[in-house]
Amino acid sequence: MELRTPLVAASGTVGAVWEWAEVASTSAYGAAVAKSVAPEPWAGRPPPRLAPTRVGMLNGIGIQNPGIGTWVAENGPRLGGLGVEVWGSAVGESAEGFALVAKGLEYAGVAAIEVNLSCPNLDDGVIFSFDPEAAGEVIDAVRRSTTLPVGAKLSPDSPDIVASAAACAEAGADFAVLTNTASGFGVSLETRRPLLSGGTGGYSGPGLKPISLRCVYQVHRALPGLPIVGCGGVMTGQDVAEYLMAGASAVELGTLLLAAPSAGGRVLAELVEVMDRLGCHRPAELTMAAD
Repeated sequence: MELRTPLVAASGTVGAVWEWAEVASTSAYGAAVAKSVAPEPWAGRPPPRLAPTRVGMLNGIGIQNPGIGTWVAENGPRLGGLGVEVWGSAVGESAEGFALVAKGLEYAGVAAIEVNLSCPNLDDGVIFSFDPEAAGEVIDAVRRSTTLPVGAKLSPDSPDIVASAAACAEAGADFAVLTNTASGFGVSLETRRPLLSGGTGGYSGPGLKPISLRCVYQVHRALPGLPIVGCGGVMTGQDVAEYLMAGASAVELGTLLLAAPSAGGRVLAELVEVMDRLGCHRPAELTMAAD
């Protein structure tokens, strides 16, 4: 896979991509990842399911989605002509469910499939990223169902992130996405109630960056042949450069795009400034510079 820039718009922050492309330029990105979709419709959690924190935010959406059949019918015809590659994001409750979604996403015309093994706000849902064997089984099923590049999106809360990444790579993952949100919680002093209807949710924003950066560093050192897309707390071009130095080949922007959908151009320009200052001509020259 070759991306025109190392920036990727993260799943869950740009809808099915075409909606975001109507209000923001996609030219700064190498790819954009559509919101996760499941085999059948998921209602998600009731409100409140988004809450700001002092630094960053909590979300407990519960992966609301219409199911792969409806998603393909409604969004597939709109994925062309957006000026950026669209990656799909698959989620499910079993390996077979993930594989079914992957087939649908390929039919819809996405360029790659991000396998969401790591959402922390599913009520009674399985976080496959926590179990290397289970994660490997999902990736194996997806790999056998599609000819597209497959990426495994893993949780920063995984007990052994290296073992989970290794199992996914062995099962056929072409790259890893490190990481998803971390499990978090917030409470309102006024209502004395949790900020989210489901209690816990996913924490994202600048505070997540050192944790995700650690995951990138550890996985790249252990599995240098596995390409990594870094994700978590990226707000500036310097953040992108740090992810590249830790071992990533590309970097996703997430929470930032909820506040500033057009931030990609600024972030890319800042990355170029950092590269010029360091005497680098290509982003790849930064990768694993922190070894």
